[in-house]
Amino acid sequence: MAAPTRTADAHAVGRRVLWAMLAAKVFGGWGVGWDIHWHIVIGRDSFWIPPHLMTYSAVTAVVALSLGALARETLRARRGDPAPGSRRVLGLVGTRGMHLAWWGIAITVLAAPVDDLWHRLFGLDVTLWSPPHLLGLFGGQVNTAGCLLLAVETCPSGSRARLLALLLGGALFFGSFHLLLGTSVLWAYERGGLAFFYYPMLGALFFPVALLPVARLSLRRWAPTLAVIAAAAISLAGGGIARAGFAILKPEPAIEEAIAKDPTSPVAKAHAMARENRGPVVTYTGRARAITWALLPAVALCLLDARRRTLVPGLAFAAVYLATASWGLSRIPALRPGLPTLPEVAAGSVLALAAGAIGGLVGHRIARAFGTAEPSAAEPLAARPRGSLEPV
Repeated sequence: MAAPTRTADAHAVGRRVLWAMLAAKVFGGWGVGWDIHWHIVIGRDSFWIPPHLMTYSAVTAVVALSLGALARETLRARRGDPAPGSRRVLGLVGTRGMHLAWWGIAITVLAAPVDDLWHRLFGLDVTLWSPPHLLGLFGGQVNTAGCLLLAVETCPSGSRARLLALLLGGALFFGSFHLLLGTSVLWAYERGGLAFFYYPMLGALFFPVALLPVARLSLRRWAPTLAVIAAAAISLAGGGIARAGFAILKPEPAIEEAIAKDPTSPVAKAHAMARENRGPVVTYTGRARAITWALLPAVALCLLDARRRTLVPGLAFAAVYLATASWGLSRIPALRPGLPTLPEVAAGSVLALAAGAIGGLVGHRIARAFGTAEPSAAEPLAARPRGSLEPV
């Protein structure tokens, strides 16, 4: 096959795989959100509950898509027809983006048996910050980073397809980081003081990692703001799916028995917070509202043009997010008894700004690494040793 035709074919396949993976990840994200609601409102249940089926069917689809694309390229490379820019890793041939997508989802799959072993050893407590859950989320983030890289590899620079893929991938990248912040609210409730700032500190650290690459790779100044809006819209839709699912299925709650067995669990603390707030333990629009706390910080990031700068936009995001998230948290009645003192406010502010600087630098590094992934002209491809990261 002529080199330009071979390159076009590889890019077309990569784009189809990219969009299918992004769709599966949105569907799986809705399943994860519903699963969190399910465990907080209903309690532990069987493996075959609908949110589990949504989540694991999405993981299965991403596994099949990414591994299938690598298998296709590997077979073609063995026949002497590899795509330009392909790399061999542990015998599999494909682009950097496809490798990241596959190895990321492989980590997520590996986390499942680790999670089962963890629960056998330490019980069935529900927390996002357990090692196997963090391992699974890390794999999902690596996979999403692979999707961002695939958008750069397969979509022409400046095209609408690249912009939309980067915005959706950035929204998923941002949304998964935001999911991690929820547990820190329970720390603020339990400890107060400096722990009140854990939420804005984590947001200042993680969110620039997601938003700076979107700005730099899309070449659109306002792309980070659009990614945050997209993340809020995806979360709002997921809340609607969870609400409709509960209304249709009407599962029987068993949460009181679970709380009685372990009144110190994160779920028990969430219910205690809800009682003090005199509201429901789960609101289906709550996470989407919390995501919008990052909207003004994202605007600040864009005003300072995160496409060209790193440290200053990261610090600006951290400063504005510190203000918006702290204001939002201070309006939660259950957190008011533990509001920080002035020295704790000063310490929390310094730590949040430092976190923003680190997040900005990491996001800049990711964007620079991905920015070198523009499709290159075809060239002769030589065999490389197994496990090599060099082009095939």
